[in-house]
Amino acid sequence: MFIIKLNRLYLISGFFIFTFSNLQYKIQIQTTPSNAADASILKEEVAQHLGLKSSEGLYIKLLKRSIDARNRNIKYNLTFLASVNEPLKEESFSNNYQNVYGKPECHIIGAGPAGLFAALRCLELGIKPVVIERGKNVKDRRRDLAAINKEHIVNPESNYCFGEGGAGTYSDGKLYTRSSKRGDIEKVLKTLVFHGASSEILIDSHPHIGTNKLPQVITNIRETILNYGGEIHFNTKLVDLEVKNEEITAITLNQENTTKTIPVKNLILATGHSARDIYYLLHSKNILIEAKPFALGVRVEHPQHVIDASQYHCKTIQEVESIRHYLPAASYSLVQQVNGYGVYSFCMCPGGIIAPCATGPEQVVTNGWSPSKRNNPFANSGIVVGLSQKDFDAFNSKGPLAGLALQQAIEKNAWVLGGKTQAAPAQALSDFVHKKMSSALPLCSYQPGVKSADMYELLGKNISNALQLAFKQFGTKIKNFITNEALIVGVESRTSTPVRIPRDKISLTHLQIKNLYPCAEGAGYAGGIMSAAMDGEKCAEAIAKQLN
Repeated sequence: MFIIKLNRLYLISGFFIFTFSNLQYKIQIQTTPSNAADASILKEEVAQHLGLKSSEGLYIKLLKRSIDARNRNIKYNLTFLASVNEPLKEESFSNNYQNVYGKPECHIIGAGPAGLFAALRCLELGIKPVVIERGKNVKDRRRDLAAINKEHIVNPESNYCFGEGGAGTYSDGKLYTRSSKRGDIEKVLKTLVFHGASSEILIDSHPHIGTNKLPQVITNIRETILNYGGEIHFNTKLVDLEVKNEEITAITLNQENTTKTIPVKNLILATGHSARDIYYLLHSKNILIEAKPFALGVRVEHPQHVIDASQYHCKTIQEVESIRHYLPAASYSLVQQVNGYGVYSFCMCPGGIIAPCATGPEQVVTNGWSPSKRNNPFANSGIVVGLSQKDFDAFNSKGPLAGLALQQAIEKNAWVLGGKTQAAPAQALSDFVHKKMSSALPLCSYQPGVKSADMYELLGKNISNALQLAFKQFGTKIKNFITNEALIVGVESRTSTPVRIPRDKISLTHLQIKNLYPCAEGAGYAGGIMSAAMDGEKCAEAIAKQLN
């Protein structure tokens, strides 16, 4: 054991340890999965790395956790904060929410992560948020989700995409993002913990809340907004805009078949990627929108043990069962360039379920989610093909809505091939790769049911060929990836919006309408809960700057 001091930086047993003025240390260790599950062993390992003879008087706190499964010798990478002879102080998240009764108002269309975090930021900035949500609150949404699964009935205003919390509420609550330059990731995570999410999301490298727990977090955020003087109006749909002198002066809302028009000063449009009526409304008002590239493909579902065996280098089911005592359900991340297309995995759900996410009649749309424990027997992921605007050529007559028209056409085709219900067209993965119709389909988590179909007919030549070639490459990376135990289910079409609502990079206002703030996924500026939340905060900050 040796210790070298270099300007308060210590090198101990090959690990860099950063010291703090109160004798706290930040230390990184690698350990086995079984050791990582035992708090007393971890404390002894940290003591060893600090050169201590015993762990007595040592206090530790886990800061970050990730898994290194690149070979059979699987390790946990752990980062600890440690203190000798002095207890670590518990950190508390402090917010600066203000009572905003009677303060200047900001109207926010949409109560997804962008809208809710815009509202929370408004509270911090002394602005009264007025949130307009076409769908229902999280509790009442459940009945409409059950109707999709059991009765194949889609409520166009309340479904997996529309309602309090947005699409993420019942689609897993994945919080991983690469958008570190878009805002304060840690603040968003701490805000979620403050509102009831597990503190584990502050530690894990790929955090997620789980569909079973996220609704309560969303409910708590609602209560914060209301308790500090904000407003939230459910079952209330934006149906018209009044535009004068390059400003929106009023909005028309429909609430339970009653229409009213109210004045607005600033409008954040946080409507999500599936609010197609908003694009039609903007286009009808000659408010600039643009066609945008997006991705489209299928959901791929394997038995979870197949993915576990490959990712954790197991040879038998018994090995999988043994190692899963200490490791979570395995996931994967795949990408491949084929024929000029990028093909990649999207929204991977280990231990998850495929969900029906249509938002209107004559559509079949799939997505995926996992409970917090990720303990279902299947693993599913979107495998999608990145499309460019040349792929919309057949719909050029639709102008900026060309990509949307392609998306709609494929979703309707999925509905037809599925039997004109919410049953989804499907094909065994190996059969798809070898261009064979599936005479039988494996078990699937998709509750409305699946129907054997030719997925080439559904997706068309370019997308199908790109997927087929990519699957072959994925089969070289994940053992037994290509198998008829696996199923492809169509379609995964709502990865992002096919329409962009352009805005100024500095003011964040629409290029034509100076008090309209296009926000997050629905406007083409985010791609998940975290990036949407941060974009919502940025739009609120832009409004505060304008008000001041």
